[in-house]
Amino acid sequence: MSEIKLPEVELNIYSKKEPVEVTVVENYVATKDSSPNIVRHITFDISGTDLVDKIRVGQSLGVLPPGTDKNGRPHKLRLYSVSSPSSGEKGKKYLISTTVKRTVEELKEKIYLGVASNYLADLKPGDKVKVTGPSGRRFLLPENAKDFNYIFFATGTGIAPFRGMIHELFEQDYENECVLVFGCPYRTDLLYADYFEEMDENKLKFHYVPCISRESRRKDGSKYYVQTMLEERSELLSPLLAKENTLIYICGMKGMETGIYLQLLKKGFTEYLEIKKELPENPADIPNDKFKRFIKPSMRVFEEVY
Repeated sequence: MSEIKLPEVELNIYSKKEPVEVTVVENYVATKDSSPNIVRHITFDISGTDLVDKIRVGQSLGVLPPGTDKNGRPHKLRLYSVSSPSSGEKGKKYLISTTVKRTVEELKEKIYLGVASNYLADLKPGDKVKVTGPSGRRFLLPENAKDFNYIFFATGTGIAPFRGMIHELFEQDYENECVLVFGCPYRTDLLYADYFEEMDENKLKFHYVPCISRESRRKDGSKYYVQTMLEERSELLSPLLAKENTLIYICGMKGMETGIYLQLLKKGFTEYLEIKKELPENPADIPNDKFKRFIKPSMRVFEEVY
C-alpha cells in the first residue's frame, strides 16, 4: 500500500481576536426538491486576504456572528466545513464555499434558532462576514490522493467536505474507485443531488449511493442507514474494501461511525480498525459512549463527526 502523505497546512491564520472580513457572493438552497430542512450553499470571496491558497478541502472556517447573547457576551465562534475543492469554487482560488443547515429546534416548548446558522442562511450577496481559520490538519486528502480508492460516508451537512474532495479528485484525471454513501431521512433532503447523479452517470469510477432512512424499510424491517449499505451494496463495497489502497472517510452526525465500525468488524475488514481490548461476544452490546475504549479507527480511516 502507498504511504498516506497528508499535506502540511497552515492553521489559524486569522483568530477569534483578529478575524478577517470576507464578502458573500452566492447563497442558494442545496436540496434538489423543497424540503422542511433548509440547507444552503454559501460562497465567500476571500480575495485580498491571507486565506487565498491556504485553505485545503477538508478544513473548516470559523464564523463570528455579530451581536451578543442574553448575558451580553459575544456570540460563540462556529466552525463550518469547506465544501469547495482546494482550487476554489468554480476553479477560482479566491472563492470558498460552505454548506449550512438552518437550525430550528423546539427545546422545552420554546423555539430555538441556531445563531450562526440562521445568520449565515439570511446573508445576501454583498454582505460581509467575519471569519477565522483555517482549522483542521487530518481530515484531508493525501498529497498522493490519486494512489487511493475512497469510500466516503456522509450524513446531513457532513457531505460538505466530500463535495469538494470529489471535485478535486476528478479534476486531476483520477483513475481509481470512489464511492459516496450519503444518508438522510427523506428524498427531499438529498444535498447536491444533481451534481452527484451526473457524476455517477458520466464517471465510470464514481458511484453515488443515496440512503433514505424514513421512506422505506429493508427486507428485515430495519431502516436504511449508511452502515447498512455495507450489506445492501456489498457487491460494490466489499471488493473495494478488500483492496490495500482503499481509504474510508466519515463525516456527519456523531454516532454514525459506530455502526460503520461494527459492520466492518462483522464483515472481517479489521484492517480499518484498531482493536484496543478484548471485545464482548456481541460487540453491538457495547454502549456508544464506551465504544472507543474497545475499537478506534486505523490510519486508513478519517473521521469528522459532531
